[in-house]
Amino acid sequence: MHEPPASFAFRLKERPASSASQTSTVVNERLQELVKLFKERTERAKEKLIDPDDSDEETPPACELLQYRFPTSIDPFTNLVYVLWLLFVTLAWNWNVWLIPVRWAFPYQTPDNIYLWLLTDYLCDTIYILDILVFQPRLQFVRGGDIVCDKTEMRKNYMKTFRFKMDVISLLPLELFYFKTGINPLLRFPRLLKIMSFFEFNERLEAILTKPYFYRVIRTTTYLLYSLHCNACLFYWGSAYEGLGSTQWVYDGKGNSYIRCYYFAVKTLITIGGLPDPTTLFEIVFQLINYFVGVFVFSIMIGQMRDVVGAATAGKTYYRSCMDNTVKYMAAYRIPKEVQNRVKTWYEYTWQSQGMLDEQELLVQLPDKMRLDIAVDVSYSIVSKVALFQGCDRQMIFDMLKSLRSVVYLPGDYVCKKGEVGREMYIIKAGEVQVVGGPDGKTVFVTLKAGSVFGEISLLAIGGGNRRTANVIAHGFANLFILDKKDLNEILVHYPESQKLLRKKAKKMLAKDKKPDPKKEEAKERAQVIPPRAETPKLLKAALEMTEKSGLKGALSKLKEKANKSNVSLQPSLASTLLTPSPTPGQPLEQELDIQSQHSESSTATRRTGTSERDSAISSQEREALQEDKENKGKEEKG
Repeated sequence: MHEPPASFAFRLKERPASSASQTSTVVNERLQELVKLFKERTERAKEKLIDPDDSDEETPPACELLQYRFPTSIDPFTNLVYVLWLLFVTLAWNWNVWLIPVRWAFPYQTPDNIYLWLLTDYLCDTIYILDILVFQPRLQFVRGGDIVCDKTEMRKNYMKTFRFKMDVISLLPLELFYFKTGINPLLRFPRLLKIMSFFEFNERLEAILTKPYFYRVIRTTTYLLYSLHCNACLFYWGSAYEGLGSTQWVYDGKGNSYIRCYYFAVKTLITIGGLPDPTTLFEIVFQLINYFVGVFVFSIMIGQMRDVVGAATAGKTYYRSCMDNTVKYMAAYRIPKEVQNRVKTWYEYTWQSQGMLDEQELLVQLPDKMRLDIAVDVSYSIVSKVALFQGCDRQMIFDMLKSLRSVVYLPGDYVCKKGEVGREMYIIKAGEVQVVGGPDGKTVFVTLKAGSVFGEISLLAIGGGNRRTANVIAHGFANLFILDKKDLNEILVHYPESQKLLRKKAKKMLAKDKKPDPKKEEAKERAQVIPPRAETPKLLKAALEMTEKSGLKGALSKLKEKANKSNVSLQPSLASTLLTPSPTPGQPLEQELDIQSQHSESSTATRRTGTSERDSAISSQEREALQEDKENKGKEEKG
């Protein structure tokens, strides 16, 4: 009979587990703990990514979308959404600025279209309210050097400003008087106090435009048109006050009223003339005020337009001034026309290619960090590809970028010449340069393109000097980055490892370029005409060693003295035989070599005879010394 499943399971629980099963259980538990830790770490990472200003409560997708549209804090200097919102606020303000005078003076607001006017008015008021309640309290501000992003602090800061007071006054509900006075557009006059949003929009828009001068010219022109617009409205109101067509001076009521009154305003403010003379006191006073306002407004407009245009063309004016002064200087010193034309070409090409004569004039005013950011964006993509700087410290390259300056060379200009002292290193930014040489100095050895570097061997003083080793000419218009030796040395002091690497690479480049000169090798062989001095004969060395071991110091000293005397007597004769006569002027090189070979053979023969004679003399001396030693020993034994 089979056991029931329950009893079988109970028996399995009671059975002791094996070592393998226990190990697997421990492994499984450990894996579960690791998975749990990974999950907790992932949750913590997600929490870090959440904006700390956001609420901790979970929000539905609709609220998340709303939160995206209306962030808790807004950077007024870089947020493009805020600039777009200011555009809507500016349009609402312009609606009130331009159309309130028109609706008050001209009969364009009628009972038939009053609902459209009111609908647009209340839409603009809604934009004002949203700006006060939603956007302005969320603007970041700086306090004590710190950027404040807290909701409560930003709201309190906005409520303390003068702008908040002006915004609140601009929304005064004077429309309630419509019930007594009727729909009078002048009751919306407080809406014009929202002018600070208009000025802020101008500043933010100019900051993001590439060429803000065009917008400034348009804005200044708009100021003039608005002055004429207000004058046209006042002229129609004055004509209606006296009666349309009552005199020759007032508007007669024919044609388009706004266009005709605007034409009158233009002729009055610009003082063109040709207008009928005013007859009544009101007309005379009105015309005098028009004249005074016209002179004042036009003087302001002309001065502002001059400043705007002058600022827009300041760079061009400076370029023209430098070029004119240079031309006058060259003409005063009678510089050749060819040189003058090249100087003019350099001015024109430099201005057209980079829009300025010297880039450093703009960057010198910026902080060091901002100069580095601009230099990285402009030059790092080129410098990082240079093989010489591969492997160097990244911060060293950044420091080097700040010291680079851009220079333009014309076609055919010598960038550097062979033999001159090297004080600069060049990196090709755009264009090509050629390394030339040869007998005529025009043979092109190699053409260097953008991203190449040259002049580093002289700059790093590799190879025993800092002289240029080749001529480099600009093939066309070449824009080069130049690094001075002084700047590079100041940088490399702080990066010794990069300095070693640069010198090592420069030495490899120099060794690769150098080739063995056969003429120098031949000269070395010729220089070794006198052979080295002959060594002491082996027999003499052996005899000296034997005498030292046997204790015959007296005989050894005698042998040394005799050997030295023999060497001294042989050296003058050897030197006299090795002296070669000086070649006569005009003597062929072959004869000179024959004479030298003959003297070398005679010197070799003399050296051999001298050596043999010296060996025979030394051998006889050794025999005499040994004979004397034997006789001395025999006498001592007999005694």
